[in-house]
Amino acid sequence: MAPKDATPPRDDFPVRVHDLLRERAVWVLPLILASVVVSAMTALYLASAVDPLGHVRGLPVEVVNNDRGATLGAEHLDIGSRIEAGLQASPEVSRRLRLEPVTLPEAERAMSRGRAYATVVIPPGFTASLLAQAGLPAAGASGGAATRTGDRSVQLLTNPRAGTLGVSLASGVLQPALAAASRTISAQLTAAADATAGASTGAGTATTGGAATATAGAGAGGAATQAFLANPVTVTTSQFHPPPANSALGLSAFYLALLTLMCGFLVGTLLHSTVDAALGYGTSEVGPRWTQLQPKAISRWRTLLIKWVMAAALTAVVTGLMIAIGAGAVGMDAPHPLLLWVFSWLCAASVAAGTIVLFAALGTPGQLVALLLFVYAGLASAGGTVPIEALPGFFRLLSEAEPLRQILAGDRAILYFDAQADAGLTRGAVSAAIGLLCWLALGALIVRWYDRRALHRMNPELLTYVNRAVQDYRAQSKPAEDQGPRAP
Repeated sequence: MAPKDATPPRDDFPVRVHDLLRERAVWVLPLILASVVVSAMTALYLASAVDPLGHVRGLPVEVVNNDRGATLGAEHLDIGSRIEAGLQASPEVSRRLRLEPVTLPEAERAMSRGRAYATVVIPPGFTASLLAQAGLPAAGASGGAATRTGDRSVQLLTNPRAGTLGVSLASGVLQPALAAASRTISAQLTAAADATAGASTGAGTATTGGAATATAGAGAGGAATQAFLANPVTVTTSQFHPPPANSALGLSAFYLALLTLMCGFLVGTLLHSTVDAALGYGTSEVGPRWTQLQPKAISRWRTLLIKWVMAAALTAVVTGLMIAIGAGAVGMDAPHPLLLWVFSWLCAASVAAGTIVLFAALGTPGQLVALLLFVYAGLASAGGTVPIEALPGFFRLLSEAEPLRQILAGDRAILYFDAQADAGLTRGAVSAAIGLLCWLALGALIVRWYDRRALHRMNPELLTYVNRAVQDYRAQSKPAEDQGPRAP
């Protein structure tokens, strides 16, 4: 039992939990930063995707009208042209879609480069086939072509490789418009059938009543003809070159683009902390071990150069691992793996350089700015899920500069469009290169200006004092036997 007058044990850590929790300053900064960042994340991410149909403008759709028309009596009819004109004149269609009349080969080239989400194809014998089905005598087309079953329907070719939601939006606008066109054509065909039946009935009455009844029956066409006249235009939907089997239903390019962006962001973030720890300007904590190295006398500019060089090397490694795992272990369809790796490396290096510059210019808040700028603003404006044409105006403008959209354009071109330069690969590569050069130039200007203004990370006098203190501490920490014999 310890004596009553014993000295109480020394407390090396006297600060208590309630002492800090009572400090207002401890609460204010985390509360403000968390509120601002979460609010910005929510506004960016949800505002871009909450109402795509309400914001869709200029969604590219091709129209191929091959209808040759037919002659009914003295009038030449071209129902295909009427459908095309009706689509162009409809406010619900023209306000949302950008319809471009083209030939079928031109439409196929556009969809093969991801420049159109769908194509409306009106077959050559469309008018003649409808007239024949309605029981109306028509001329101007060969009988075989005029009565083919395929000529009786409008074909809607969709292009899911350009974006599944874009295809869904285009189909959602076109289907009701074509149904409305069918109702209009139904009224016209019914009127023409009634007029033809009336003329035949009058002629039959002048000859024999039995003949009149037969003609009237032929004009009306019976139950099958009446059913056809109620909905004469049918729409058949098919995919134009569906996405490859192992492509996440056409979303693998978006997932890969997001992974590429994260490779650059994570490399930049990790290099900032690890290099600073190695230079003595940051701490390193692994499990219970806390380390603070002696600061080194190095300028901001040289520190930035070290991080950039390491970022170029590390992004090459991590993007290579990404492609190897995705195309190899996971089995993602990747027809041009080497080109995909080089493009991903360029894009990741650009994002890493930008992340490092934001850290160098802003310090610790640079990580939050990089997170909002590269990740959440990119997700909101890249067009990976919601197409660019269905984004609000602000996000369309933002997408012109956001790296994720450019990465996605290149990935789609490589994965889905045979790496064609004009399918988005040139845009993606040039944008990534320009972004990299801009970040390098901006970082050099800011950091060298900091150095010229003597805005050092640690004041030279303070650095000298710290180094002297470290040397004194090391000298005092040596074992007594290492200090040499003491003087008598």
